[in-house]
Amino acid sequence: MPTITTSEGHEIYYKDWGEGPVVLFSHGWPLNADAWDAQMLFFAQNGFRAIAHDRRGHGRSAQTSARNDMDGYADDLAALIEALDLRDINLVGHSTGGGEITRYIGRHGTSRVARAVLFAAVPPLMVKTAANPEGLPLEVFDRMRHDLVADRCQFYRDFAGAFFSLNRPGNKISEGVMDQFWRLCMQAGMKNSYESIKAFSETDFTEDLGKFDIPTLILHGEDDQVVPIADSADKAAKLLKDVREIYYADAPHGLAETHRDRFNADLLAFFRS
Repeated sequence: MPTITTSEGHEIYYKDWGEGPVVLFSHGWPLNADAWDAQMLFFAQNGFRAIAHDRRGHGRSAQTSARNDMDGYADDLAALIEALDLRDINLVGHSTGGGEITRYIGRHGTSRVARAVLFAAVPPLMVKTAANPEGLPLEVFDRMRHDLVADRCQFYRDFAGAFFSLNRPGNKISEGVMDQFWRLCMQAGMKNSYESIKAFSETDFTEDLGKFDIPTLILHGEDDQVVPIADSADKAAKLLKDVREIYYADAPHGLAETHRDRFNADLLAFFRS
């Protein structure tokens, strides 16, 4: 398997398809690089070099005991970028991956980045605090942790419902997509996915967003039941200097699957702009 080894000695798996300008994808929780296969094939067929990695603790990467947090994720991303000597990157982050690329820019700058896409991304802050009264109560994330520990197999089955908004009339996905979603979730280490809940919900990315000096696309579904748009995209857009916004009416958190053709076309147009 293609891997890089971090300075801590942990292996990070990645896949690397095609040739041309680089598109680097960062996946959502608790999935892995395979969640981007449709996008990677599309961009490899359209003159791009498409790269996606498994976050530490997820998929084929090392199930680390420590640094299952945004700093750890961002530093692993930096290690991958440097090992492959990637430049002029189009960075795409979904959900937790949006937090990962935001913290990467906050910690490592934009010298290797051309554009960024925050897709259904968690910044600037998900949890409710005195400074973020519109956020989700901590109890929401405590319940996720409880249910994950109690029966993670069933938890991931149920999570697919929110991910794809299957409780909305007319929304459906195939049994194959459901099976694939569950399979990817189950490849994440239990400790890693448990600790990642704190990382994606309680990390404040406000200062990181202030360090963006590149064109950034915010893309979000208006019916996102995992990362509500009012708590994320609407606020992040106000903190960015060079931002474009695309919102899909009635679309779920997993719109890269449910609205695949439109999503791919919107990314392609942004990268070619």
